[in-house]
Amino acid sequence: MEKLNVERLKNSLDYLQSKQRELKRQNEEDTRTLESLIKYLKKDMIDQYKLTKYDLYIKQDVKDTETFINSVQKIIEDNH
Repeated sequence: MEKLNVERLKNSLDYLQSKQRELKRQNEEDTRTLESLIKYLKKDMIDQYKLTKYDLYIKQDVKDTETFINSVQKIIEDNH
């Protein structure tokens, strides 16, 4: 099995978290673009880092960004 690139995954997670914070700050403004970007980022992270190898249920976590972030943080901790 190829080794998880933890540093790259951390960077991707940091970027996702920054976009999630930005989404929360926008309140009632048009957030569709940001929501689409976050959705894409989560799916890309799952595919790029093959996260289902580390967490079988991660695809279910995609619906809730906070849960997804927590799952990825746990994967990072377990593989660091």
